[in-house]
Amino acid sequence: MVLVLNKDTDIQSLKKILAERKPKKKFDAKKFSGALKTDEDGLKVQQQLRDEWR
Repeated sequence: MVLVLNKDTDIQSLKKILAERKPKKKFDAKKFSGALKTDEDGLKVQQQLRDEWR
C-alpha cells in the first residue's frame, strides 16, 4: 500500500486510513518446524546429503 502525504493531510484522516488498513498474513514457520523422524543416524544422513552435491 502506498500512502502519499501532502502538507494538507489531516492527522485524523491519516489515522483513520491507517486503522482501516488490514495487516498482511505473516508466514508461520512454526508450522513446518520439528525433528525429522528416521531410523538412521543423523550424522550419516547429513553426510549423504552433502555428498550429493559433489
